[in-house]
Amino acid sequence: MTTSTTSESSAVTHLLDLQALVVSVRRRRRLWCSLALLGLLLGAALAVLRPPAPAAVTKVLVAHKEDQPNDTGTLIRTDVELLGTTRIAAKALQSLKSAEPPEDFMKDYRGTGLTNNLLQIDVTGDTDAEAVARAKALADAFVADHVRRMRAAAGAETKALSDQADRMRDELAQVNEAIGDRSPESEPKASASIESLFARRAELNSRIADFDQRAEEARMGTPRIVAGTQIVDAPRAVKHSLPKAAATNAAIGLVLGLVLGLAVAAVGTVVADRPVLRREIAGNLGASVIAELPRTPRWSARLWQRRRIRAARARLTASLARTVRGSAEPVSLLELGCARSTSVIALDLARALAAEGPVVVIDDLPGLQRAHRGQKPGGPDVVGVERAAAVPHEVRRLGVGSVAPGTAWTGLPDLGTQTVLVVRAGHAGAAWLHTVARQLADLLIPVIGVVLIDPDPRDRTDGTLWDGLHTALRGHNERLARENVTGRLRTERPSWAVRVPDSDQEAR
Repeated sequence: MTTSTTSESSAVTHLLDLQALVVSVRRRRRLWCSLALLGLLLGAALAVLRPPAPAAVTKVLVAHKEDQPNDTGTLIRTDVELLGTTRIAAKALQSLKSAEPPEDFMKDYRGTGLTNNLLQIDVTGDTDAEAVARAKALADAFVADHVRRMRAAAGAETKALSDQADRMRDELAQVNEAIGDRSPESEPKASASIESLFARRAELNSRIADFDQRAEEARMGTPRIVAGTQIVDAPRAVKHSLPKAAATNAAIGLVLGLVLGLAVAAVGTVVADRPVLRREIAGNLGASVIAELPRTPRWSARLWQRRRIRAARARLTASLARTVRGSAEPVSLLELGCARSTSVIALDLARALAAEGPVVVIDDLPGLQRAHRGQKPGGPDVVGVERAAAVPHEVRRLGVGSVAPGTAWTGLPDLGTQTVLVVRAGHAGAAWLHTVARQLADLLIPVIGVVLIDPDPRDRTDGTLWDGLHTALRGHNERLARENVTGRLRTERPSWAVRVPDSDQEAR
């Protein structure tokens, strides 16, 4: 139950590990940089190959009867929608004497409300002159339609107010006729009814005066609206700058390509599940990271990079030499995603061990013998795995092979009964790292450590396992038990592992 809970927790942590995600995305910078560059080039090319159509712009000041200081732009939005109607388009085409359908013409222009009373009209055409003519026709058609609507609204309002005032006058005439020459003093008995007639007459006079005033205001407001609605910016052609358009499109393409590249890299990282950090690789392989080495560049590197790589190779060779010298059994180097770097490491290690005695490199890695051809004479011998059985037991053996997909697992014990894994960060998925650890454990080949190739320079995680004996090294424990049963001493070392001086041999 505890083991299951631990596995589930580690899996959840892995899915939510933002550090690993950032590192993996950064390592795939070639992808998103390439997409960003592609977007930049496509944006610039689009500006050159598809330049914008000739366009013209004009601005119209629109006056409304219902203008209020706190208007949120509802009136100008209404004007924008009215501009995009077939009635306005048809009137503009009529003034242009064009037979183009209004529906098609409406696709070539648009209105934009800049403020509560300022409308901008953008029009495109085949030429600058045509675009300017279209803009003027549209502006004139809109102004004429707006003025007509305002006049019609004011006329309807004035007529309604005048009709209401006329009805009041008719009623007032009836009241005056009912009053006649009577007064409350002349007819004391009917004083109440006479007073109500006088009150009604006063109310009717007031309302008639109010309606007359409102009708006059409606008539007086129309000229103000008509005069206020006008073209304030004459139609003019819009000048397009090709360098500016190319730069703008290139910037937009760069941003879109970069965003797309980062998204693809992030999704690919999550889907592929390829560990990059030291702690992830060590945890999946069940072995500690004992050394690191920058990936050997395929092309010529800069001077300081070559010096740094040579210094790192020298430190790695010395560390592996100490590990191999202290081993009583043959050791192999098994690569995963870094065959070229493993070949270089194997030859450097073999040369370092050759100073202490004969060393034979058992090659099961394509390209190792080709790399050995360029070495100086007197170096270690490199033989194929088919000749491994002919190598004398007193000669130190160093196997070199691969644990990439398609590996013949049963042939790995011929390379060495212990191994150092040389793994390139971010190359293999977590599932395959588990497979490698399980197969090596089943073959009773303990993993001494992991050499990490091309690590992330900003990785600060710990690649040391403090409780790793129960994972990939479980085969080592099983082999200890089996060898103890057969009676072999674990302290016994092969003859090539201990160099006895000649004087001691004669004494014996």
